[in-house]
Amino acid sequence: MEELQDHEFKSKYRFSRATASFIIDMVKNSLAGDARGGFIPPYLKVLTAIRTWARGEIQDDAGDLSGMSQPTVSLVCKQVALAIVSHRAQWIKMPRTDNEQNKVIAEFYSLCGFRQVIGAIDCTHIRIPKVGGDVGQYYINRKGYSSINVQIVSNAKLEIMDIVAHWRGSTHDSRIFNESRIKQRFEDGEFKGRLLGDSGYACTPYLFTPVLHPATNKEEMYNRAHIHTRNTVERCFGVWKQRFRCLLRGFTTKLDNSKLYIVALAILHNIAMHREDFIEHAEIIDDNVPVISLNSSLRGNSARAAFITENF
Repeated sequence: MEELQDHEFKSKYRFSRATASFIIDMVKNSLAGDARGGFIPPYLKVLTAIRTWARGEIQDDAGDLSGMSQPTVSLVCKQVALAIVSHRAQWIKMPRTDNEQNKVIAEFYSLCGFRQVIGAIDCTHIRIPKVGGDVGQYYINRKGYSSINVQIVSNAKLEIMDIVAHWRGSTHDSRIFNESRIKQRFEDGEFKGRLLGDSGYACTPYLFTPVLHPATNKEEMYNRAHIHTRNTVERCFGVWKQRFRCLLRGFTTKLDNSKLYIVALAILHNIAMHREDFIEHAEIIDDNVPVISLNSSLRGNSARAAFITENF
């Protein structure tokens, strides 16, 4: 960590030296045990793992840099991911108190004046190796490759507040949401704001979607504000995948490990955003063209219509 200049360190590890030290301090007690091949210090385990994930290098390359065999690198990455995921409750969470919720709502409102938004929701596909057996076909998405369809809810600061990272690539976005814990929490009235989603979701009183065929100026204004506000989740995907190239190129690891790594990388993303450790040239990523949902509720459409009349 002392040998590289600051810009060189960030180029190779996608974190500043200070953020890398923060991550090491957070998990070092969980990594104090031996790995295959003898004792490896916690800082070297963390640096090996984040370089593997951030650069998208194959594990042999990361092992060459650290003097580890490929099996040892694989074991180290899993150890580091498990240590990071043990801190999930601290780093991936929806706002709970009134003050926390009001702050998130105000940050969304500051974008373009869309009221009472507490999160933007969408899914993205993470490529995985072909899955064998009878279930393998269900991991193949509409673009023809095997993937995990990952649902996240982001805030206006591009932090991930909720993540579901276990559904097969062929699963529709709306089904993932319908069977998620976050939907039940909205049904139970836990949040005072609402989500914004694309037309792949059903319009409900707590999840507003675009108007498919706007017929008035108010509806067109609503759609413009909706798009501008909701694309925070697409920008979140862009920053997340730009930092961790393995999310762009896909995993080559076992399925269970890939699911684990996705959650670990969401935590690392939030740590970086919280510490304002930004990266340059992140692009908006929208790789999940929605299949239009036909299940919008009458209450949802009525609530959206009333919202448009009142606010636009």
